[in-house]
Amino acid sequence: MSTYREVFRRTEIKYLIDEGQYKALMNYMEGMAEVDAYGLSRINNIYYDTQDHLLVRTSIEKPLYKEKLRLRTYGVTKDDTNAFVEIKKKYDGVVYKRRISGEYGEMYRRLSGREACMGDGQIAKEIEAFIRLYGELVPAMRICYDRLAMAGIQDKDFRVTFDSNIEWSTESRDLREAKTGRALLKPGQYLMEIKISNAFPIGLADKLSELKIFPASFSKYGAGYADMLRCSRVRITERIPAMQGSETNRKRTKGEMAYV
Repeated sequence: MSTYREVFRRTEIKYLIDEGQYKALMNYMEGMAEVDAYGLSRINNIYYDTQDHLLVRTSIEKPLYKEKLRLRTYGVTKDDTNAFVEIKKKYDGVVYKRRISGEYGEMYRRLSGREACMGDGQIAKEIEAFIRLYGELVPAMRICYDRLAMAGIQDKDFRVTFDSNIEWSTESRDLREAKTGRALLKPGQYLMEIKISNAFPIGLADKLSELKIFPASFSKYGAGYADMLRCSRVRITERIPAMQGSETNRKRTKGEMAYV
């Protein structure tokens, strides 16, 4: 019998905060929320997309509805590590997450097949339908980060997470490979997410205002994709002078040969 939640429906609000704001919030939330049983953990994700990155391109346009598919593990990943295949949807600011679990090696293999068979059950069939809708999906980007998660003491549906050391990579797209990537945050910066199913705590809202912490639009996959495009443009720009020099040398060589 699985003990994890398969379905989530909640509002998630993101904030980019610095070290000072992080410490102030941790002090404030004593008695309101506590670190969950997992403590500080490393979260590893592979985001699946079409060859032309349709899903992330749609996401960064901030439509009313968007969705993504990812494979997630916690900590060091091996063939038999428990993994989650998740569909994450967002409609009008509300997040819906549906997921199944299994051994990483098996889940990775199933997602890599042209006719993905994710198993029995309603959610498995929804994932299969998602893949059929978009055609062949490939491992598009690896995103890993450290997360400290807190849960409400009175309100168990209230959660706060602090993500740091967020890295993306397209060189390694298998979580069994211990690789690092490019950083998405500045040193000492955190991505905080407040996840609520009910009303936002008034006292916390006042504290955020006092600390000058305001909502920020930030998607890890979207930010990684944007950074990937910037890196591609830099590489192309760096190649142009070399190509021009090569062309000049080629012309000079022809001229010298003609002169001789």
